[in-house]
Amino acid sequence: MTPRNSLSDAIALADWRRQVWAIYDAARARTDDRAEAWRSWVAARDRLFRQHAQSPLKPGDRGEGLRFFPYQSALRFATELEPLVGRSAEIIDLGDDGHLSLQAIARTRGLAPALGADLTLYALGGYGGGLFLPFRDATNGYATYGGGRYLLDTIKGADLGTEDSRLVLDFNFAYHPSCAHDERWVCPLAPEENTLPLAIVAGERLTS
Repeated sequence: MTPRNSLSDAIALADWRRQVWAIYDAARARTDDRAEAWRSWVAARDRLFRQHAQSPLKPGDRGEGLRFFPYQSALRFATELEPLVGRSAEIIDLGDDGHLSLQAIARTRGLAPALGADLTLYALGGYGGGLFLPFRDATNGYATYGGGRYLLDTIKGADLGTEDSRLVLDFNFAYHPSCAHDERWVCPLAPEENTLPLAIVAGERLTS
């Protein structure tokens, strides 16, 4: 949700989305050193959130910027997907932004041995569509936002692509939804079925 809707805000939002896409393009392209790709992503994301007019950070929080857990190479996965059939779409109320359809379409296969559970992949209904994977874990409410974090949101460009036809899910790139930074924003949160029993100490964390 964008709390402002003037022409200048709409142009700034388009620029914000171009920059987010570019940040993920760079991360996907850097296959020789994944840790360095992540460090570049962290630096670019932090700079964007500190400086851009469309940053969800409150003005008083921009000097502090974003915080992240240290890089954990073991928390990067290329996972196969098991299609889900017959699941009803969930309709989410986004206030002034209307409603969003969230349709469970697949379940990851192979995360459970390392993370204690597999996760559901969703398709976002509405203009543009897209894939969406939010999750909760045992860090929520103290080290990370209580409503969970996002791994994949292809509408916004947050996508690390595939590897040998398997979906790349790197928890070092997990990030907070905009509503974690400012209550003016309304975001779809991770459903309970996407709760991991372990503490995922990777990705974006709270600043306090």
